[in-house]
Amino acid sequence: MRNGNCSKNHHLCLICFEYKPVSHFKDGICKYRDHAFCTYCIYKYVESQIHESIMDVTCPDPECSVVLQPQFLRTILPSEVVDKWESRKCEYSIVGSEKVYCPYKDCSGLLVNDAQKVVTSAECPYCHRLFCAQCSVPWHANMSCGEFQRKNKNPDDKFFKLAKEKNWQKCVECNMYVQKLDGCEHMTCRCGYEFCYICGKAWDFGHECKNRSVVELIQSAYSYLR
Repeated sequence: MRNGNCSKNHHLCLICFEYKPVSHFKDGICKYRDHAFCTYCIYKYVESQIHESIMDVTCPDPECSVVLQPQFLRTILPSEVVDKWESRKCEYSIVGSEKVYCPYKDCSGLLVNDAQKVVTSAECPYCHRLFCAQCSVPWHANMSCGEFQRKNKNPDDKFFKLAKEKNWQKCVECNMYVQKLDGCEHMTCRCGYEFCYICGKAWDFGHECKNRSVVELIQSAYSYLR
């Protein structure tokens, strides 16, 4: 006998392995037509990949290497997910040295510094506020970059003092500070640079931080088991 759900009106989703009506599927997700995934599962799959900073999202079939394209999934994915996906893909395609982020927390817009000369004062095209592209801070009027940087090397500076107290780590690629809320020490900055949260060095496969204390090992293990 055959499963009543297994008919020409139903397909098997290769993610949840449930038979669902054909209306729950969309052609063109993968070039191989037998790789069928229901719209809900493909939505959750793509969303999780983007959350993990994986921009070249491949077909969920473990033996398939076809890269999925955002434009083909726009009709089944929420617009904010597709927009974020396309924005991240564009961001990751830009050379790290050319990336400049608006330093204002309520903006953080991405700009591309493709000028042949050093740019200091710049206006963010998103929030239209001035900032220093060299120091990655709001514009320091009446103060040169050198003066500002010397001033902010002072350990009494409130921000750097707070960063030290909170054990925030600085990305050496874009100079932005990162705070780890949970999980392991493998960090992926918004600029795409991967580094160790404890020592700040570039993350390589099998990286074992020598600065890691016994307490941190226990905390990491506890976080993993929760």
